[in-house]
Amino acid sequence: MTKTASVVIIGGGISGCAIAYNLAKKGVKDVVVVERSYLTSGATGRCGAGIRTQWGTERNCKLAKFSVDFFENANEILGYKRDIEFKQGGYLIVAATEKEVEQFKKNVELQNSLGIPSKYLSPQEAKEIVPHLDETKILGATFCELDGHLNPFHTTEAFAQAAERLGVEIMTFTEVVGIDVEGDKIKGVHTTKGYISTPIVVNAAGGYCRQIGDMVNVDIPTYSERHQILVTEPVEPMQEPMVMGFSLNIYTQQVPHGSFLIGRGDPTEPKDLRITSSWQFMEKMAKTACDLLPALGKLAVVRQWAGLYNMTADAQPIYGPVKEVEGFYLAVGFSGHGFMLGPATGQIMAEIILGEPTTIDVSDLDKDRFARGELVLEPSVV
Repeated sequence: MTKTASVVIIGGGISGCAIAYNLAKKGVKDVVVVERSYLTSGATGRCGAGIRTQWGTERNCKLAKFSVDFFENANEILGYKRDIEFKQGGYLIVAATEKEVEQFKKNVELQNSLGIPSKYLSPQEAKEIVPHLDETKILGATFCELDGHLNPFHTTEAFAQAAERLGVEIMTFTEVVGIDVEGDKIKGVHTTKGYISTPIVVNAAGGYCRQIGDMVNVDIPTYSERHQILVTEPVEPMQEPMVMGFSLNIYTQQVPHGSFLIGRGDPTEPKDLRITSSWQFMEKMAKTACDLLPALGKLAVVRQWAGLYNMTADAQPIYGPVKEVEGFYLAVGFSGHGFMLGPATGQIMAEIILGEPTTIDVSDLDKDRFARGELVLEPSVV
């Protein structure tokens, strides 16, 4: 098999499918998505699927707000016959230190200026929203009703189906094994199902993006880190919003069928490609959850899973072309936030590839900012 494509996108998660959809919507023909397994088999299908607009930098607020606006109407925009299951129960983000209280008040001021209706709450007001919260463990909180969670499998399927209707070819269970570069220009992609001639390759391979970069001798400044999630038995509805704490190191939500998904960050997690589960995580996670939300201690844990965060030094994504190889583009390094930014990523990457002005300026989120020492730090991450 030898074929020609205008753009080859490597990675069949939400980023890859959203980029393909937006390119096709703009009239680009012969777009191909190559996925080594099934769609959502990587980080997209293993994420907590929370969506929040409550960020501490203007751009992240704008990226998230763009995505929330899209998700609110995605079934109609993408012509999806099922439902992406966007439930806007809000995010309750708790402050446990005076530093966080100060930062959260600044965050709310910024968010409100951008049309995000977040508000600062006392511990008692936070408990009114989540009655089983131990308000003695916090100093304050913020809440935004726009935030929520959705189904990552349906959402990605909606993008993929819409892209296919516009002529995109999606090749699942197909692995990229090499990329041809002549001079400093992309010429084609070798896959386990044949060769695709193309001038443009988009690396949206998530935790495996460095391996793709190695194929064109481009060092991508990210690393993959295992992140785990604990799942409880399903129970009757008792918590509508996501509850998140940065210094308390927790995020937890009750999904529509009743289970709680509970996760945390851990700098000692393996920085490789393993997606195994550990008893150490379950022990630490259970203690963290029960300290803040004691009622969860009555629930049985039914399983765990793990996925890969593709991390950067400033926990911000890398968008755009690389100077070393013409036609090689990056949409990587989302540091655990790739799913919630999917619609914005799709729009912006399509604009960058086509040389159009971007809806939101991401020009300083290029690969070389780390070499320049120009990191773009976000204060509100787990």
